[in-house]
Amino acid sequence: MNPTIYDVSRLSGVSTATISRAFSNPELVRESTRRKVFEAAEVLHYYPNAIARAMARQRTDKIAFLICKKDATILDEFYAGICEGIMRETNKSVHQLVISTAADWGAMPSTAQNKQVEGVILGGNAPADMVTDFQSRGIAVVLVNNRVAGMELPCVISDEYEGVRLAVEHLISRGHRNIAMIAGRFSPYIVGERYSAFLAVTREHGIRVDAQHVKMCDAAVESAAQAAMDLLRRKDRPTAVFGANDVIAVGVMKAARRLGMRIPEDVSVVGFDDSSVCTMLEPELTSVHINCRRMGELSVERLQALLSGKGECQMTTVVPTELRVRGST
Repeated sequence: MNPTIYDVSRLSGVSTATISRAFSNPELVRESTRRKVFEAAEVLHYYPNAIARAMARQRTDKIAFLICKKDATILDEFYAGICEGIMRETNKSVHQLVISTAADWGAMPSTAQNKQVEGVILGGNAPADMVTDFQSRGIAVVLVNNRVAGMELPCVISDEYEGVRLAVEHLISRGHRNIAMIAGRFSPYIVGERYSAFLAVTREHGIRVDAQHVKMCDAAVESAAQAAMDLLRRKDRPTAVFGANDVIAVGVMKAARRLGMRIPEDVSVVGFDDSSVCTMLEPELTSVHINCRRMGELSVERLQALLSGKGECQMTTVVPTELRVRGST
């Protein structure tokens, strides 16, 4: 026989009303009680009838995570970390999760109507018209790793300024005063935040950054390597380079090697994101760590707050960053 809610009640020692609430509105049930209910349900292999529950509440309990990045796949390392956090947090709730890229989802967000999602988490460079289209259809929207100018909606971001400050001050503590930056053509929000922070932090320390020591490149290793070659061939070449992400920092290291330079003796290199490539290099790459999993968890919390309509939803959530010092500095 299939287990019933009464079996779960007997095993957990929790009333059937509370069990029902734990599955339908988990935010209203204490964590310790939810744990008892879910553990008992798992032991008994009890699953509430999601279709019946959705019909009764006139909700589908479906949410989506869409990666809005050019040529992205769901295996993209950075967003895979965010996705892990989203899945972990969603698994604690009644929500079902759909994962896709914005490109695969379809050119128009109307696809969301067919999938019957109630809310979406947009990761990365989500176009403003995509956001407004979702909202016009009554679909709740939360941004992760992005902010859209002129739009007041919940977003979960990393502390970009603090990350850049840690990286630049680390280089200064190593005696560097001639510091360059190479930025990639990726998310305008991320590039803008890191570039502005770089200028602000160097200015705070009385360091004048030569305009020729700030380069833009495509977000690819070879493009970054070419930009770095141009910098490192200059007579007044920088003694340290801050790459706006790890891909760019790898390009800098390749350029330095091609020029016969030693790292960090001749030039120090810092990246941003702390991706898996950092420990694959020799020397290993110093980089700013972003807690992607926590960003994913918090984005689900913000979306659930929007969907529940209970209380105010925090508009901007900033996740701390930290510097992982390795051999490249």
